[in-house]
Order: sequence, then C-alpha cells, then structure tokens
Amino acid sequence: MTSQPTLFDQLSPAEEPRETLMLASFAERAYLDYAISVVKGRALPDVCDGQKPVQRRILYAMNELRLAPDAKPRKSAAVVGDVLGKLHPHGDQSVYDALVRMAQDFSLRYPLIDGHGNFGSRDGDGAAAMRYTEARLTPIARLLLEEIGQGTVEFQDNYDGSTQEPKRLPARLPFTLLNGASGIAVGLATEIPSHNLNEVAEAAKALIRNPKISHDELMEILPGPDFPGGGQIITAPHAISEIYRNGRGSLKVRARWKIEELARGQWQAVVTELPPGTSAQKVLEEIEEITNPKVRNGKKALSPEQISLRQQFLGMLDAVRDEASRDAPVRLVLEPKSKRINPGEFMQSLLAHTSLECNTPVNLVMIGIDGRPRQKSLSDILKEWIEFRFVTVRHRTSWRLGRVDDRIHILEGRETVLLNIDRVIRIIRESDEPKTALIETFRLSEKQADDILEIRLRQLARLEKIRIEQELAELRREKETLHDLLDNPASMKRLVIREIEADRKKFGDIRRTLIEEAEKAVVEPKIADEPVTVIVSQNGWVRQRTGHGLTLSGLSFKSGDSLLAAYECRSTDLLLAFSSTGRIYTVAVHALPGGRGDGMPITTFAETGIDETIVRYFAGSPDTTVLISTDSGYGFSAKVADMSSRVRNGKSFISLEKDETLLPPVAISPDDKWIGALSGNGHLLLFDMTELRALLSGGRGVILMGLEKGDKLMAARPVSEKGCTVVCQARNGNPYTVRIAGGAIEAHLGKRARKGKPVESRFTPVMLENIK
Repeated sequence: MTSQPTLFDQLSPAEEPRETLMLASFAERAYLDYAISVVKGRALPDVCDGQKPVQRRILYAMNELRLAPDAKPRKSAAVVGDVLGKLHPHGDQSVYDALVRMAQDFSLRYPLIDGHGNFGSRDGDGAAAMRYTEARLTPIARLLLEEIGQGTVEFQDNYDGSTQEPKRLPARLPFTLLNGASGIAVGLATEIPSHNLNEVAEAAKALIRNPKISHDELMEILPGPDFPGGGQIITAPHAISEIYRNGRGSLKVRARWKIEELARGQWQAVVTELPPGTSAQKVLEEIEEITNPKVRNGKKALSPEQISLRQQFLGMLDAVRDEASRDAPVRLVLEPKSKRINPGEFMQSLLAHTSLECNTPVNLVMIGIDGRPRQKSLSDILKEWIEFRFVTVRHRTSWRLGRVDDRIHILEGRETVLLNIDRVIRIIRESDEPKTALIETFRLSEKQADDILEIRLRQLARLEKIRIEQELAELRREKETLHDLLDNPASMKRLVIREIEADRKKFGDIRRTLIEEAEKAVVEPKIADEPVTVIVSQNGWVRQRTGHGLTLSGLSFKSGDSLLAAYECRSTDLLLAFSSTGRIYTVAVHALPGGRGDGMPITTFAETGIDETIVRYFAGSPDTTVLISTDSGYGFSAKVADMSSRVRNGKSFISLEKDETLLPPVAISPDDKWIGALSGNGHLLLFDMTELRALLSGGRGVILMGLEKGDKLMAARPVSEKGCTVVCQARNGNPYTVRIAGGAIEAHLGKRARKGKPVESRFTPVMLENIK
C-alpha cells in the first residue's frame, strides 16, 4: 500500500521551505511579542504623561477635533469613530469605556473629559450608549495638550501610516500621580491611587530645588493618596511611607460619617464618603446578605457564624436606605434599633462586616521614561517626570527660538524695504525677475524676498515702520531670554518651577481624603472569661464544658466514637486543629457548642481540603508558646497567636515532607529548662531550651535529635529541673516507667541534634512525660 504524497513532497526544490523553526521557539517568541504588546500598548500608563495608549489617543483626537473646554460638545460616537479610524484599531466599546472613565468625577480625581449626558454612577450603573452622550475636554486637559504643537514631543506613524500620533503628551504636571491608573497586563499589574494636585506640585517643586531631598521629606509634602470620593486612610503614616518607598503595599481605608440627632433623643448615622471601589449599593447588598443569609455551597444549614452575625445585626440595625441626590452624591442613612445603642459600637460593627472599611492596593508599576515597565517609588516617579518636563521645556524653547529667528529675519527684510521703498517699487515695476533683483540689490534671502513681493501696499505706511521696530525690539529681547534658558540651567529651573506654581494656583483644590491613623475595625464578642474544658473525640467532634477537673469517664459519644483529648483552658482561648498537610485551623473556644450534647464536627468550623485530615489539636491562650515537632526529628517553637488565623480555610504553617507525621503539640512554660527528645530505639536527649528556634511564620524547624536510618522520634516535650519520666512497654504488654531525675538527668544532657543516650534497653519506649 503506497502512502499519499504530502504537501512538501509536491513542492519543487525552489519552493521548499528554507527555514525551520521549532514549535516551542515559535510559541515562546509569539507569546513574548503578545505580552510586550499588552504591557506597553494597552495596560500600563506612562510615567511621563500618566496615560495609557487608548487614553492618549482619545485626548489627542479630541484636541484635533477642536473640542476645547469652551467649544460645543460633540457626540461621543463621533469621537470614538475618529479614534478608531485614525489611531486605535480596536473595539469601539473599549474606546468608549475609556472615554467614559475619563469623564467620571468619581473615578478620576481630575476628570479630563467634560461629559454631557448619562456617564454612569458610582453605584455601578453603566453609561448611556455613545450615540446619546456628548463630550469635550475639561480645562485641566489643557495641561496635557496645549504644548502639543510646539515641538515638545516625538510623533510616530499610526497603525497604517496614514497620519501621525504623539508618543507621549507634553504633560505640565505628573498626571501619573494626579489621576492614578489601574490595569492588568501579562505578568504585570498596576494600581496607582490618585493624589492631590497641590501636594504633587509642591513635591515636584521641592525635588527640582533639591534633587537630594530624602524620601521622608517628600512624604511630609505628599502624605498619601487623595481619592475622588474622599474617605479616611487609617494606615499608620510610617506604613504609608514604606509603601511609597517600595512601590507596593495595601492601605486600609474607611468611610466617613456623621451622627444626626433627631427628635426625642433618637439619632441616625449618615455615611457621606465611601472608600474607593465601594458604592452605597454594594454596602446595601452586604447588609442584606448578613441579615438574610443563604446556605453556603456544600452545606446543609447556616453556619454558627452566619447565625450569630445575623442576630447581632438584627438586634442593632433597624433600617438602612440610600438618600443620594444631585446635591449629596453619597448619603447612606443607617438607623439603629434603639436610641440606647452606642453610636461608636454601632458603626464599629458596620465597619468590621461591610465594605465601609476595606483594603486598597497600591502597586506603582508603569512604563518608565526609558520605555521599560518597572515598579517605582515616589521619588522615582517624580524624578522621571521632572526629567521629561525639562526635556519638554527645552524642546519648546528651541522650537520657539526657531520661530523668533524666522520672524526677526522677515522683519529685518521689511525694515530694509521701508528704508528704500521707492527703489524697491521701481525694481518691482521695471525688472523682469524682481525677486532676483531684490536679492542682489539689497542682499536679501529668498524667504525675505518672497515676503516683500507678497506684502500689501497698506503695510508700507509710516505707521507700519514703527510697528516693525517695536516688534523687532520685543523679539530680540525674547531671543535673549530664550538663549538664556537654553544656556543657563538655573534659568530653566526657575521657569519650570514658575509654570508648576502657576498651574497649581489655577487648578489646585483642597484635599478630600483624611489621613488619620486608627485601629482596624474589629468587633470582639463580649465573652465571660471562665474555666472550660475542650473535649475532642476520635472522629473529630468538638465541644466545651464549663469548669476544670471534670470526670471524663462520664462523657457520652456517638456510636463508634470515643475520647481523643481534653484540654483545660479558658473560654477566651483558641483551639488549634493541625492537619496532615501542615495547615492550622483556628476555632475560638467560646464558639464551640456547650451543654451535654455530642458537639459538632471540626469541619463545621474549618474548610479543610479533600485530601486533608485533622491529626492533632491544641487549646491555649494566644500568648502560649508551643513546641511543634515531627517524627523525623525536626521541630521549632511558636506562639498560638502566630499560628492562628481568622479565615476558615486555615493557615499553612508547618512544612511536612512525604510520610512525615506531626507529633502532639506541647505548651512550653517559663519553668522549663530543657527540650526532651525520645527516639524509637530508646534514646533520650535533653538539650538546652535556648537551642530551640522560634519561627513566627512557621516552616520545618531545626533538627531536635539525630536519628539513625529507619528510626523515628517518638516524643518531644519541654522538661523542667524536676526531670521527666519515660513510659515504656514491657514484652508482656505491661507499662513500665523510667524516672529521669536528679543525677540521672546529666547522663542524657547534650547539644541539640545529638543522638542521646539509651534509657532502658529491655523495654520499648512509648511516651515522655514531665515530673509534676
């Protein structure tokens, strides 16, 4: 059976492919090209003008359409069509979305487009279709565009080479900081908050005057973001400073409100400013979800947390309504159930459980002046913009100097004509080539000769000569000033600072966002501090009973279940559940079911993984130090507070290798002097407590005891000066206890990671206990 000829078999030698490329190499190159296109062509703003390409093209197109602030607005569809046809060959909706955002005063701190019609709302309502809305530029947009035709920036061909577009706009202020930006590229993302114009201008001026100004001095001038919707930043100033030093972090922002007194002692809380990204509608939906919760996926009933939170809100909140209007963009009214409710506690609860207080990310990633995307500090951003601004002003000055020289040249030619007007007229009337004759007679240039031949008779009057002399004098003075700017860096610096100050006075406004440090809103339930006993069954059912010293033999369990452990602690303590993967799940002891029932499964309080089981438990106060160890001989210490987490899916804390088992966690007391490690082959090692390493963020730890191949660590626990006992098992199965105290302790003392000394070769060690 013969095979069919392939395409390559049918090609002639001249037609055969000359170059082969591995598919992996082609895919890698294509993906990198795509990634760079997204990063530089769509998602990230430029540090120089603060605009993404689509925003820059919209502004440039509107400027070319003469849509100045005092012009009649045009349909948004006309603007979008012009942008698509000439500059941005992508979807019309993406262009319109960018145009809409630049017109929203709740999205941009300083809107660049004056929108007429429905441009959406802060509650998430979309804008009307582009055929219904109209747009023109705002006055502040002039700071980006008024120098565009003065040789300030480079131009490049558009996508089809039919026209030119600017690579950057000649921004007179650092709009990267003024309006910020948000975007996701391939492998990169940016989240730049907006800032106050007065503060940004002052910071730029300070850096121009003193390029070596410190970061802390800059932060005193520009203390943090200034969001369009106001709000209050409660993050500590030193933390904000570190965010701007590193270019990345998270700010805690909360709403601002006031308490309005009503008749008969009643009151209501009115929210007037919201954090960025939060709307009144979102808060209303969150309150509805709390007061009317839904059963979560995979669950059969509401969780205890949902029930408790629902009861809390229904007990304090009577009504909530949105009273926003044209005069009050944000007015969210919250009415308490009773006038006796404390307003501070009332708002604290709302802040803790809704978006009235939330985190705002800061990620100062942008395209630098060198064309490369990078995360930048506040100083880097301002320095690069200042460098760009000086280059822009220098280009503008050179462009103006060229225009002044050309005008002086023309006026000098006219001045020559006016001095010899009769002779010039005679040459023009009698000469066959008047241009050549004028050039030869008066030593004029071609440009001067052309101007003289095109001059009107009325410009030959005596008054015109006076005007020419005055204009020449002004132009020569301007020429000297321009030369001084180009030759004298100090003069250039003074000019840039004057222009920044003039723009600040014209467009600056007061700060909207309050920066005042405050504690994060946390509602801690009022818990009676009393002794309790936490009871854990073999099948993972947990409960708590009031008191210590309980008779555990009388406890009842479900069929097939039995007691695993009991922990005597306080109702204010935490129960830690350690999983087979090293995650730790935290449950407040007071949240455990009480009474004489069987309790509830630990999975009710923790969202464990599919291949994950709970293997160990520990209960204690957040300040308790715990010894964590594994049967492979590794271990470390950590506080309960370090291991605890508020989230239901726990916290990854212990690094466990394959087939490695976690030993029971044990509390370390101030009286403990050594760490005792007992191996399966009957060796005991006691090493000084100071050799144990504390890991605040968890991990694998250090070697507690050197184990022989195939051996396991049976137990590890703190040991006081009283000593310890090793519980062994005889060959007949009976328990046998070996006491390690007094002089016997010294035989087992050693450095950490040693093998230790045998305890009793006739018996199998099982457990290590402290001597009480």
